[in-house]
Amino acid sequence: MSGRGAALRVADAVLRPLVAAALVTDAIVHIRLAPGYQLANPGGIGQGNLFYLESAAAILAALYVLIRGSRPAYFVALVVAGSALAAVLVSTAVQLPAIGPIPSMYEPVWFFEKALTAVAEGVGTILAVVGLVGGRPGSSRAG
Repeated sequence: MSGRGAALRVADAVLRPLVAAALVTDAIVHIRLAPGYQLANPGGIGQGNLFYLESAAAILAALYVLIRGSRPAYFVALVVAGSALAAVLVSTAVQLPAIGPIPSMYEPVWFFEKALTAVAEGVGTILAVVGLVGGRPGSSRAG
């Protein structure tokens, strides 16, 4: 078990910062883009404010993965990165109407920052799945 245990610790030591880096990259891009997107709805919820909320969730998930490295932490990272990836892909491909106070976010154009965040979200999603299924059942991986 010591050889397998050591390998798991090394894998965890590599995986945790990679998942966190993907989430932080996603957060930074959204924070940088948020002010421009909020201009369309300065007094309401607006896409910019949604970007800030997504950034906060990504930063909290990154910290959770770094601090705990547990299955619940990887699950949170999966939900945050996966939902952000789904949002960018859907908003690029489908023109959804506004839903209550949430604005329509259709934007069929790709640009560098949008592609960067999509790649970070995709990598974060895949790595979070690896972290989620890679450990022993009941393992907190905090050790």
